Amino acid sequence: MDPSQHEVSLSVTLLFTGILVAMIGCLAFEEKIHAKKSLIVSLFGIIALALGTFCHLIPFGPVLLPGGHEISMPVYIPSVDWNVIAIILGSSIFVDVTSRSGLFTWIAVKLTKTSQGDPLKLLWYYGIMTVVFSAVLNNVTAMIIVGSLTGVSLKKLNLNDKLLGFLLIEGLLTNVGGLLTLISSVPNIIVGNAAGISFLTFFLKAGPYVFITTIITIILGARIYQIKPLASEELRQESAVLVSSFDENDGIASQKFFYFSAGILALFILTIATTSVLPIARDLGMGFVAMAFATVMLIRYKSEIDQFYRAIDWDLIAFFAALFIVINVMEHALVLDLIGKGINYIIGDGTSLGQTTLLVSASVFSSVTDNIPLAAMLAKILSAAGTASDSGLWWALIFGANLGGNLTPIGSASTLVAVTIIHKYKLKLSFAAFVKAALPFAISHIILAIIYVLIIF
Repeated sequence: MDPSQHEVSLSVTLLFTGILVAMIGCLAFEEKIHAKKSLIVSLFGIIALALGTFCHLIPFGPVLLPGGHEISMPVYIPSVDWNVIAIILGSSIFVDVTSRSGLFTWIAVKLTKTSQGDPLKLLWYYGIMTVVFSAVLNNVTAMIIVGSLTGVSLKKLNLNDKLLGFLLIEGLLTNVGGLLTLISSVPNIIVGNAAGISFLTFFLKAGPYVFITTIITIILGARIYQIKPLASEELRQESAVLVSSFDENDGIASQKFFYFSAGILALFILTIATTSVLPIARDLGMGFVAMAFATVMLIRYKSEIDQFYRAIDWDLIAFFAALFIVINVMEHALVLDLIGKGINYIIGDGTSLGQTTLLVSASVFSSVTDNIPLAAMLAKILSAAGTASDSGLWWALIFGANLGGNLTPIGSASTLVAVTIIHKYKLKLSFAAFVKAALPFAISHIILAIIYVLIIF
């Protein structure tokens, strides 16, 4: 049932809006209340489901599958975006198993040698790699792969104090790279199709912004986190001697498994990048692709795969599942509809002020709610209003829905994965600390997007 097709009183909508705000507040103070994110969101999921049922907001009954087949399952199961869960789960296992081959160490050492141990050069290499991977793969997979490589490189160079800066910058760049093509993110696909924007047009329009923003983000990040080039000839010589001692083949226990892993990684990247056009894969989705490749890699350790299952970040998986449930209840409570109506009211006639307001509003709301239903709802509003395909309003929505993910760690899956990797390396970064650290970047991204939309469109 479409959440917008049933009557919900304003008081009930405001009640659930308060629940959403309370959840965000608890996440912001997770360190103060000494609770994991997954537990916080799960508790709010229980509250939202119970209240949603009490208020008769949630539709119960069998789920209708393609072909007319009905299946009974708990109402909260379809709420979860299992494709995202499968991507995170499959990509994590795939990267973990592949790393045992020594492939990621080999790549990281090669990059480190190319940079001659210069931290700033290395930041540029990894920053550009993040954007490219985010554009051709997906944000989550890009962050998992690049984050793993970054940890290896900085450990080799004894630059663990720079790891937080590197990972944060990479996390932010995943959402910038997600703007590059029509298929880089789900909001792009939704809005692009609604507006009738072709793949080539999307790339040509978004490309200059992504190029400029990538440069600004890396420069700003280097300044904030004091990631500097080697200042003297003496330091460069010392670094060259250190780098020359690195042997990229050190972590390779089996040449056969190494070459097998390299081939599978290349095939994995190619398959993920072309999932939308590949027969079978386009129907089963990226989650299936990630899980399938993870399964193939696990064959190498078929008698001890439990060690990889234990290494899975179940806190992250549980957090996402609970968050999807909360957002689904918010949809049925018409909280997102209320947000959409508010944005529609302030857009006005689509002038420069309306475009600016839409971009900023979409950024703010997508930083605390799932940007997919938000983008779908606002795309419907723009379509119903007869918005021209070349209108800047479409691009204001595209930029806002993507860049809002950089405002909070729950704004996008990739930023949350980045925070998870940061915690994996025993680095402290709370919800509030992330917002504080990311704010200069997010504000610069949004301001640049406003200027770009107003000038180009």
